[in-house]
Amino acid sequence: MSLAIYMDEHIHSAITVGLRLRDIDVLTVQEDGRAGTPDTILLDRAMELGRVMFSQDQDFLIEAKRRQAEGINFFGVIFARQSRVSIGDCIRDLEIIAKLGEQEEFANRVQYLPL
Repeated sequence: MSLAIYMDEHIHSAITVGLRLRDIDVLTVQEDGRAGTPDTILLDRAMELGRVMFSQDQDFLIEAKRRQAEGINFFGVIFARQSRVSIGDCIRDLEIIAKLGEQEEFANRVQYLPL
């Protein structure tokens, strides 16, 4: 069983499409009716949905670090800096994570791309 991914709202749609073509379970913030929602609420929503959050927004790193420091659980964040990772690399690395990763590996952690 693969990991499900919750895509932040500013992720390029080509990444979402590429992952879906590879049979990865992806839900975007927009599809979930949460566009414009604060990051703290989106991380809670990802936890509620049982999905790892994928973002290119550094504010998620700040929120994840705060939660780690305060012992607040979250389902995990995968982060890629737009200027350092191509769309193709994001698709490849997210596919590897989704197909081979186990939830326990990502709980309360931040995974950086590229792998």
